[in-house]
Amino acid sequence: MLQIDMWKRIAIWGIVALGLLLALPNTFYSRVETHNDAMKAIEAGAQSPQLTEAAGQWPGWLPSGLVNLGLDLRGGAHLLAEVQVEDVYQSRIESMWPEVRDLLREERDRVGPIRLQPTENAELRVRLVEKPEEAEYAASLVRGLARPVTSLTGAGASDIEVSAEGDQIVVRLSEAEQRATDERTVRQALEIIRRRIDEVGTREPTIQRQGADRILIQVPGVGSAAELKEIIGTTAQLTFQPVVGRSQNENESPGAGNEVLPALDQEGLFYILERAPVVTGDELVDAQPDFDQNGRPAVSFRFDPHGARKFGDYTAENIGSPFAIVLDGEVISAPVIQSHIPGGSGIITGNFTVEESTQLAVLLRAGALPAGLDFLEERTIGPELGADSIEAGKVACMVAFALVLVFMVASYGTFGIFANIALIVNVGLIFGLLSMIGATLTLPGIAGIVLTIGMAVDANVLVFERIREEMKTAKGPARAIELGYEKALSAITDANITTFITAVILYAMGSGPVRGFAITLGLGIITSVFTAIFLTRLIVVMWFERKRPKTVLEGRALRLVPKETKWDFFRRWKLSLGLSAVLIVVAAGSFLAQGLNYGIDFRGGTTIRTEAVQPVDIGAYRDAIQPLQLGDITITEVFDPTFAEDQNVAMIRIQAQDDQESVSADVIGQVETALQAVAPDLKFTSVESVGPKVSGELIQTAMIAVGLAIAAVLIYIWLRFEWQFALGAVAALVHDVVLTIGIFSELQIQFDLAIIAALLTIVGYSLNDTVVVFDRVRENLRKYKKKPLKEILNVSINETLSRTMMTSVTTLLALLALFALGGDVIRGFVFAMIWGVIVGTYSSVFVASTVLLWLGVKRDWSKPDANKGNQFANVDA
Repeated sequence: MLQIDMWKRIAIWGIVALGLLLALPNTFYSRVETHNDAMKAIEAGAQSPQLTEAAGQWPGWLPSGLVNLGLDLRGGAHLLAEVQVEDVYQSRIESMWPEVRDLLREERDRVGPIRLQPTENAELRVRLVEKPEEAEYAASLVRGLARPVTSLTGAGASDIEVSAEGDQIVVRLSEAEQRATDERTVRQALEIIRRRIDEVGTREPTIQRQGADRILIQVPGVGSAAELKEIIGTTAQLTFQPVVGRSQNENESPGAGNEVLPALDQEGLFYILERAPVVTGDELVDAQPDFDQNGRPAVSFRFDPHGARKFGDYTAENIGSPFAIVLDGEVISAPVIQSHIPGGSGIITGNFTVEESTQLAVLLRAGALPAGLDFLEERTIGPELGADSIEAGKVACMVAFALVLVFMVASYGTFGIFANIALIVNVGLIFGLLSMIGATLTLPGIAGIVLTIGMAVDANVLVFERIREEMKTAKGPARAIELGYEKALSAITDANITTFITAVILYAMGSGPVRGFAITLGLGIITSVFTAIFLTRLIVVMWFERKRPKTVLEGRALRLVPKETKWDFFRRWKLSLGLSAVLIVVAAGSFLAQGLNYGIDFRGGTTIRTEAVQPVDIGAYRDAIQPLQLGDITITEVFDPTFAEDQNVAMIRIQAQDDQESVSADVIGQVETALQAVAPDLKFTSVESVGPKVSGELIQTAMIAVGLAIAAVLIYIWLRFEWQFALGAVAALVHDVVLTIGIFSELQIQFDLAIIAALLTIVGYSLNDTVVVFDRVRENLRKYKKKPLKEILNVSINETLSRTMMTSVTTLLALLALFALGGDVIRGFVFAMIWGVIVGTYSSVFVASTVLLWLGVKRDWSKPDANKGNQFANVDA
């Protein structure tokens, strides 16, 4: 009986209403963003009429969550920083020297005099000068200084390892302590970077850990990556160290346990200091810009109780002696201790401006970075490029939407209208979910939404085509609708789960834009299944209860394939497989001969995007950059018919420099200066730098991601069907991936990280098609137990052909709109998707099914097939 319980109807409409309500703020983005900023300032204690007015721009009782716009849509800076955790080992072990020294001095009668030895490694070496035979005893004393490792993974372990080597005692950090130190260092660096960026007051920064020792930093609105590095790149490592002496010679040997550091404001003056500090900036609780007694800018500070006690004890014991205030390896002042300084407060003086003292106070208040940072990736996206990308995304989405809506109405009439309603709700639900989880929408994310527009109709097409088939049995429209939804459920479930698997792998293995695409793709699958299975069905039921039609889905204004087809898809199976084989050989030959045109994601280097009023003169650009001797430089003009101003766009690619992880900001600045000398009106809309270390890892990660996707699909289909089905599906996948890589090699289209996302999506799309066919094959194997496998495969492909063509065309309509109107930034990505849809449709019909025919299947799912291996016996070649 075609009916839905009232509570289910209420639940479905409730979910729809909630999702659309959550998405509503995004239609008034500027007003809601202004409201949110004002509310944040008011909650922080600020009060003004302007803030009250801004807060009133959006009702407080409505949701105010927004989809965060990524850097490629808003503009800003992106950095991938690697924390140099090994640096901490050295400072950690050096800080133990005073404690070791005092302990062994107490046993001087037994161990004799000691001397700290220089070493290149993160270890402490202490030599027993007169009594080397007591080295083991001295080592046993030092072992008493060991403390338990403060981490779950290091439970029960000690923080140091002490050994006697000849006449020396060697102290090293244990492996457990090194792991715990790594974890603490990265967590501390992450928190300090967050504090420093928060001090600047930027909106919606993304600061998150990536891997074991890396931190991803994305800050909208910042002018350049260099500016962002200035905010977070200063270590601000403050120490108070005993002064051993002064020197005019930078290369003077300071002695074991000491170091030579320059004076900040006195050129040619160097201080010899004890390495082990008395107090460090880690023990500061506050730092504020101030003025000294002469009215010069300074910074006042205050220690925590532990630091205050150490500072007070040291000053009490060393009156008349100088001590150095050291900031990032430079002595900013070295006053003489005049008296005991209790309370842990003091002032740092130096040759500061007001701005410098304010900045230093901010850095000290935020805390010292525990280790240096290596910037492996740098990207700057100008706000103009972001605005263009938003406009391009809007236009592409609207055109794709319109094409799909018209196509569905032309194909299914009233039911097409129902599918369109569900499609509009589907997109609203995607934005509602993105707003709810606070996700970031990137340009590839918009591509994911456009792809969802194309693929979301697939579940509805499956249902509608099944209803049309059931109408042929004269069971009546009510029963046909009920059976249509019931029998299509299996294919919908299998097809979407396989695509969802690829989305999960994309999210787990990818980063940045790839993850943004994976999020929208994954959420789009969830919302598409909900709207197709529940919402569209509810609308159809409500319409049926009101109209009581005698027939449904009989007339059709647009038909891509004839109403009845009985084509033999295996009559020329050798020709179809031969064509695939030839294309694969051509793809492999092209790949071996000229390889891929790797983008900077995989090759390393820097890409600078420029815009000018005058036409691009590639020769003049190259002549201007050539004197810089930067190696391989590629300059290409980008033509984009979407925006007139984009007709004077150039992309300049600079290879990664041999002695650096990435092209430095200085080099980028030199390139920009050289280009502006020949084109004064030139604007730099984006700068992207990727170091060779990251690019090598990206290649490896990409290969693993593709392999994992194929393996996961193989296992899933094996479990759901049989191993023969799984091998057929995987053969089609490999076919599609190889041909896609081949066409990128043949045409030398830039191959970057986004193309990997496209490849994995092609895997999902191809599976979607293949699984629908295989699901019908499984059903027909049970239905026609006496028919040969070849006939069953032909019947199944013919029965699903209309759905296959409908889904492919709707997806292609959406992708073609994105290709034509989405801008050049993602054109390569969309091209890969278009090609993938074409070859995926072909492989699901010809490759996967032919492999399955060749392998054979069990007919009753319990006994082996007697005809296995003879499936092609009666096939006309």
